[in-house]
Amino acid sequence: MTSPTAIELLEDLISDLEAKLNLAPGADPSVLNRDNHRQPADDANSKKDKKKQPKPSNKKEAPSAAEDIPDICKLEFKVGLITKVWVHPEADKLYCEEIDVGEEGGPRQIASGLRMHYSEEEMLGKRVLVVSNLKPKNLVGFKSHGMVLCAAETKEDGSEKVEFIEPPEGAPLGEVITFDGLPPPSPVAPAQVEKKKVFASCMEGMKTNEDCVGTWNGHVFMTSAGPCRGRSVRGGPMR
Repeated sequence: MTSPTAIELLEDLISDLEAKLNLAPGADPSVLNRDNHRQPADDANSKKDKKKQPKPSNKKEAPSAAEDIPDICKLEFKVGLITKVWVHPEADKLYCEEIDVGEEGGPRQIASGLRMHYSEEEMLGKRVLVVSNLKPKNLVGFKSHGMVLCAAETKEDGSEKVEFIEPPEGAPLGEVITFDGLPPPSPVAPAQVEKKKVFASCMEGMKTNEDCVGTWNGHVFMTSAGPCRGRSVRGGPMR
């Protein structure tokens, strides 16, 4: 038996190597290198594609608490007591007041254009309704944190009569007004009140009834001690 030649030995080695590398007989081994170099790129593209695909979200958009309620329920009216009052030094029609609405931070400072309708003595100690989720406003240099709610009527001589809408004596300071026949109030942020003109949209429906009781579209302004009312203005707009 003759010994294999060097060429035969080399061909056997090549065949073994092709088998180990899973190459077709006679295939160019550089194909393997190209495939190996492509793979990471393919993997990277695959990863990029996966990253681009939006992930399914399990979060549900929570509806706003105040979305489906009347605008009047987005406002916050609190029972308050005027504990201090003084004349605004730079405005003929304005009083400056401190009003206790039962808040931990102490009384609110509020300016009201009531000097034509009340004396300082009449103002002091009055129980009032404060619109408490309005954005603070500078009124002739005085920062007012809310407003007091009043009813008005035009008298025979063309002048205007203005009076407070007053909560009953038994209503605690800071109590939030509810509305007969409507959902509980869900006050929105002051910025939203201003942006969406919530107070302005409610003004048309706010008026006293024939019993001088404050209402919005017929729904009574209520406290735990009873309705809020004026002294004498009937069917007058509230503002």
